[in-house]
Amino acid sequence: MFLDTFEGIRVKFRETYGRFFDGGEADLVLEPGVDPLESSIEITARPRGKKQQSIALLSGGERALTAIALLFAIYQEKPSPFCILDEVDAPLDDANVDRFIKVLKEFAGTTQFIMVTHNKLSMGAADTLHGVTMPEEGVSQMVSVQMEKEALDQAAG
Repeated sequence: MFLDTFEGIRVKFRETYGRFFDGGEADLVLEPGVDPLESSIEITARPRGKKQQSIALLSGGERALTAIALLFAIYQEKPSPFCILDEVDAPLDDANVDRFIKVLKEFAGTTQFIMVTHNKLSMGAADTLHGVTMPEEGVSQMVSVQMEKEALDQAAG
């Protein structure tokens, strides 16, 4: 059962990584000659145009997107109707946020995402924003904005 699940995640990780890195390659590798249940798992990655290397040698943004690709692969193998992401876009530069949003929108067709973020690009891609403000000491207030409606209202003048 472990090996079947591992292989499913491995296949989905390769696919998802390729989507994040426009054709880059990644893999999950078990230690050879070790019981799979006791083996460590090595993550290798090769963003497009670079050589294959350990995840430890990637830039911070590349490592973050690689980790997100692995999370999405695990999620695809064992899906649920919603997924909570807490500031996963924080270490990403604008180009990587754009890649992340593109893939997230593809997944959003089958899953609802609840995402905590401070990134303006990520907020701009959301359907709905929920924010918490503190108008006075000790008093929190919730603010919600339907982004599509807001954009239509602005376009209408």
